[in-house]
Amino acid sequence: MPARPVVSLGMVLSVLTAVWLTPSAACRAQEPSFRMPVYSTRDAVPPPRTTAEVDRLLEGASDPAAEPEAPLRVLLVAGEKDHGPGEHDYPNWQEVWARLLARAPRTEVDTAWGFPDAEQIEASDVIVFYQRGRWDEARAAAIDPHLARGRGLVYIHWAIDGRGGQEAFAERIGMASLGGAIRYRHGLLDIDFAPGKDHPIARNFDRVRWTDEAYWKLTGDPEKLDLLGTSTEDGEPTPQFWTVRRGRGRVFVSVPGHYAWTFDDPLFRTLLLRGVAWAGGRGVDRFNGLVTLDARVE
Repeated sequence: MPARPVVSLGMVLSVLTAVWLTPSAACRAQEPSFRMPVYSTRDAVPPPRTTAEVDRLLEGASDPAAEPEAPLRVLLVAGEKDHGPGEHDYPNWQEVWARLLARAPRTEVDTAWGFPDAEQIEASDVIVFYQRGRWDEARAAAIDPHLARGRGLVYIHWAIDGRGGQEAFAERIGMASLGGAIRYRHGLLDIDFAPGKDHPIARNFDRVRWTDEAYWKLTGDPEKLDLLGTSTEDGEPTPQFWTVRRGRGRVFVSVPGHYAWTFDDPLFRTLLLRGVAWAGGRGVDRFNGLVTLDARVE
């Protein structure tokens, strides 16, 4: 007769502990995602980035834990979708990036729909707009004091639309658009970051290709921008990423951001997260731990 296996209480506890600590497929499916849930069918989904590409961008990073900074209060402003699936997906961006940014230490995240109220603006260090933009006297009265207090603004893609107030809008953010009066192009963008080589946001960026949308023929003076990156449109280098300072206030602008997949690209995430941190007056490496979280990396 074969020997009966000896099963100890310790063995039983070890198995039960392993089962308890290993999440089931059902549990994993319920974990929150940090990736945009819907992609467009207009263009082919770009290939994922390599870890080598990401590692190169993060070289020379400071350690935020070594010298902890003050908490950063981020306000994400979205609005109604105005394009097809996976394009201008402001609502899903707000949900996903509220979760994403909340994972970073010493970061407080709030959200607003359409335009924040006075209390939300007062409580924020940096406001990130991803919606169809607008500029009028009421918004000027709310935003100008925010900049005067030395706080920050970030505008993504069509958030730079002034809807008739583009000239005054450009005075605050550098350049702005008037609806469909601008030139635009969907497809492969070859962004040259040589103009921003000395800016901390563009550290280690050289040339990057994204499948997204470019704008040009904007209102404003490009000579007054702290230019980060350009694409070639109509044979001329045109601003696609820039910063400006307005008194003590800081503004970061990204024209790309049309497609949902762009927000899952770790290279774009690096640039946008650095822009949020810089506009909020913090070190650009404070969000490095979020760059690859559910991102499109090989």
